[in-house]
Amino acid sequence: MSNTYYRDEPIVAPSFDRAPSCPFDPPPEVTAVRAEQPIARLATPAGAPGVWLVTGHALIRQILADPRFSSRYETQYHPLLGDRMPPAPVGDLTGMDAPEHTRFRRLLAGKFTVRRMNLLTERVTEITRERLDAMERQGPPADLVEVFAQPVPALMICELLGVPYEERVRFQDQTRVLADAGSPEEQYAAFVQLGDYLRELALAKRARPTDDLLSDLATGGDLSDEELGGVAAFLLGAGLDTTANMIALGTFALLRDPAQFAALRDDPGLADGAVEELLRYLSIATTGMRGVLADVELGDRRLQAGDTVILAVNAANRDPAKFPDPDTLDLRRQAGGHLAFGHGIHQCLGQQLARVELRVALPALLTRFPSLRLAVPPDEVPLRADPTQIYGVLSLPVTWDRG
Repeated sequence: MSNTYYRDEPIVAPSFDRAPSCPFDPPPEVTAVRAEQPIARLATPAGAPGVWLVTGHALIRQILADPRFSSRYETQYHPLLGDRMPPAPVGDLTGMDAPEHTRFRRLLAGKFTVRRMNLLTERVTEITRERLDAMERQGPPADLVEVFAQPVPALMICELLGVPYEERVRFQDQTRVLADAGSPEEQYAAFVQLGDYLRELALAKRARPTDDLLSDLATGGDLSDEELGGVAAFLLGAGLDTTANMIALGTFALLRDPAQFAALRDDPGLADGAVEELLRYLSIATTGMRGVLADVELGDRRLQAGDTVILAVNAANRDPAKFPDPDTLDLRRQAGGHLAFGHGIHQCLGQQLARVELRVALPALLTRFPSLRLAVPPDEVPLRADPTQIYGVLSLPVTWDRG
């Protein structure tokens, strides 16, 4: 590595769009940048602070563990919007630094332990079986997103937050619209309605707590009413969209790779490793951002306070310096160390629940429907177009042979 630190000439920002012919791979322009320089300064509007694209696995891991890189949105310059970002909504842990982040994290960390999440395996198994039964009764063809991938995590969120049983159909309908099933206007309306509902539910838990996470927070913490409602909304967003898209996109990837599909179908014991590899391979949370709080040396670059770094997690999880033959899906790979759940103090709180849901749902789907296959040509599967959002499919038409 060079000992000469410099702010070299910026490059034109690469496209963050994935190639339609390779829907599971990182954007080709981003991986091309990684091959040349794992940290590169981007051209931004005149007078803007430095904006850097970081694509190397080791560098992103270093940033995520360094408190000189801030998670607060207002410290970050958005190169597309051309201005600083607004502060995070109340209760949004992803937009906080210590000590505020520490306060919220401590309240939640004990609710998401590996042991506690593993205890939920039985309920995840029951919900998975119920959804597969419904899918079988409906018969082929079916949209896997609608009948399986979205309902499983939605129902688990209902369990965790203590959504009353009689409210769950309406709750699922709103979450389905929110997860790209409606127009932008319908999605915004669903977002507002869900936010209002969760705030009302959180306040109701203060008066009449039940056996659920939201009641624990309402009665056992020092959260204000606004903070409690904000945390509930944060948990919904963090635990629903990501897992639903991992189930659907993971199934799509397996259907495109018959050997890996057969490996997991015939040996459900592969589930633990298969989930880690799919998390690495797909990297549905594609990017992140951090604001630079103090001058810092990163790789062979010198960053200044006020700069912004864009973290291309999908490129880092395909970094050949970390993972041999990284563009191959190999369910027997030792994929530990991937950054799909982040790293450092902001590592995903709900990662253990997501793992439980994926370890149960994917093998169960393949075992129940061993002849599962796409019902349309692969290039007709609609993908999410916005590269800044959680990546996934809008629908996944599948079919299978009736038993």
